[in-house]
Amino acid sequence: MDWTDSPCRVLHRALTRHALLYTEMVTAEAVLHGDRQRLLGFEPAEHPLALQTGGSDPARLAQTAKIAEDFGYDEVNLNVGCPSDRVQSGRFGACLMREPMLVADCMAAMKNAVAIPVTVKCRIGVDNQDPEVSLRALVQACAAAGVTHFTIHARKAWLEGLSPKENRDVPPLDYDLVYRVKRENPHLTISINGGIETLEQAQAHLAHVDGVMLGRAAYQNPALLAQVDAHIFGGDAVALDDAVAVYCEHVERALARGMRLHTLVKPMLGLFNGRPGARQFRRHLSENAVRDGAGITVLREALALVRPARAAA
Repeated sequence: MDWTDSPCRVLHRALTRHALLYTEMVTAEAVLHGDRQRLLGFEPAEHPLALQTGGSDPARLAQTAKIAEDFGYDEVNLNVGCPSDRVQSGRFGACLMREPMLVADCMAAMKNAVAIPVTVKCRIGVDNQDPEVSLRALVQACAAAGVTHFTIHARKAWLEGLSPKENRDVPPLDYDLVYRVKRENPHLTISINGGIETLEQAQAHLAHVDGVMLGRAAYQNPALLAQVDAHIFGGDAVALDDAVAVYCEHVERALARGMRLHTLVKPMLGLFNGRPGARQFRRHLSENAVRDGAGITVLREALALVRPARAAA
C-alpha cells in the first residue's frame, strides 16, 4: 500500500521486461463504488500486471474481477495476508485465514466471472493457528474451487499485538513449510514471499517452488530488478542508464498531463543505493521535487549527481 502505484510499476517495468507486477491492494468496495480510473488505471507498458484486491463477499469480488478483466489486467489476486486493523474490520485480508471455505467460495465466484487467472496471496496462518493445518486447509479448499496459483508469505500474521510493519518482520519465517506444501501439491503453482532480499536468495528458493515475490526489496532497492531478466528468465540484463532514460520520458509525459514531480520520483529514491552520489541524489529530489512547478529539470539535476559514479563503475 502507498508504494506500488502506477509510477512505481512503470519504473519497475523499465527495469525488467518479464517479471509480473502487482498493484497496491484495492478493495472490492473501492472498485465498485470509487473512482475506477484513478484506482485501476495503468500504463500499457506495465503489462504483465495483476490487480490485487481484498474482500469477503463472493458476488462483489466476482464483479471486481470482471471489472479488472475489462480494464485489461492479466490476473486478479485476492489478498488473504494483510494484517492491518482496517482490513480486519472489513473482514478481509489475513483474518480470512480462519475461514478457508469462505475464501474458496470467493475464489470460485471470481474464477467463474473471468477468463484471466485468479490467484491467492496468503500467510501460513494467524495468531494461535497451527500453520501446518491452517495453510494446508486454505490451499486445499481453494484448489478444490479451481485455484491453481498461490503466493505464500511464509510467516504467520499476529492480528493482536503486532503492527502491520512488525508483522512483516517479527513472526519467524517458515520456508520449509511452503516447500513441503509444494511437494505435496506438484500440480499447483506455488510462489514464496517474505524476507527475500537478493536475487541469489530468490534463485535458491526456485529450487523448491515455482516463483518468488519480492516486496520491500524491489521498491527499496529497485536496481536489483535490472538483473532479473538475466538471472531468472534467461534473457539479457537491463542497463540501468537505459531504464532511467525510459522512465525520464514517462516522467515528462506524466508532467504534461498534470502529475506532480514528487509522486513520479518517489519510486526512484532507492535506485542508486550504495553508490557514490546516491545521498545527494535523494536529497536533491526530496528538497526540490515537492516545490510548485517542479519539472524534469529537477530530476535531471539529481541524476547528474550520480552519473560520474555510474560512468566509472
